Amino acid sequence: MTMKGIGDNAFTATTPYGLRDEATYAGALSFLRRPYTRDLADADIAVTGIPFDLATTNRPGARLGPRAVRAASAQLSWGPPWPWGFDPTKRLAVVDAGDCALDHGRPADIPACIERHAADILDAGASMLSIGGDHYVTLPILRAHAARHGPLALVHFDAHSDTWRDEDGRIDHGTMFWHAVKEGIVDVARSVQIGIRTHNEDRLGFTWLDAAWVHQHGPAAAAEETRRIVGDARAYLTFDIDCLDPAFAPGTGTPVTGGLSTHQAQSIVRGLCGIDFVAMDIVEVAPAYDVAENTALAAASIALDYICVLAQSRPDAA
Repeated sequence: MTMKGIGDNAFTATTPYGLRDEATYAGALSFLRRPYTRDLADADIAVTGIPFDLATTNRPGARLGPRAVRAASAQLSWGPPWPWGFDPTKRLAVVDAGDCALDHGRPADIPACIERHAADILDAGASMLSIGGDHYVTLPILRAHAARHGPLALVHFDAHSDTWRDEDGRIDHGTMFWHAVKEGIVDVARSVQIGIRTHNEDRLGFTWLDAAWVHQHGPAAAAEETRRIVGDARAYLTFDIDCLDPAFAPGTGTPVTGGLSTHQAQSIVRGLCGIDFVAMDIVEVAPAYDVAENTALAAASIALDYICVLAQSRPDAA
């Protein structure tokens, strides 16, 4: 006997379109219960995990971030998200492409492996939504995108600028944007870093809307200023979950007090409609330090808002 309509949509769904009601506490876990597939021919967005945290300078554990964010996203997969009022997966074909396969015993090979993984997804014609992993993973993903699009505007949410000076060849989650600028794959004149609250004398030309600026001026002003700076450039959105105050996101490796609330961050992301985003990542979720899935749920919710930003101007496809 064939059982139908009883869940496990990660494996049983026959279309990448549309959210489906499924018990949040049971079933196979994918991001938003999207179908698992490596066939990306018809996919608009491929969600993929990058389970790497060897570049972490403080508490490890972000390699388990993709698993935790997928699990938390089950709470968001039953219907149209608030406040959007529409199902973005009826407008965009969103699939879960699984995780990047990494050999932890060969750490020097991992950056190239991540870059190849990103290139394969782009070659298939899909846009990436990556779940880290520590923040270093953004650099090889950026390299793959810049190889196709040229230098990208960077919209970067973080407690840290991640632009500290480094040596060529080092793998560090606090220096990858120094490397990105030196490699010419980021257009700093069109880039903005949001939520910063750690000192760095050299901003490398990035505009900061630091945490104090956001608290003073508010999310709407932050979104407006970000849209102004980016303009019509192609952009990459990277969100380090430690942009949020530890009260809202304790499950991360390098927490810094005085950060954004989940509401502030989501309001800014929701206000970025119209920017030409080519991809997004959300990183640094370390579930061992989380409380009641708060951090993982915040990450899943912000990723869902990004999908809605991309979908808001598209008609329903199914």
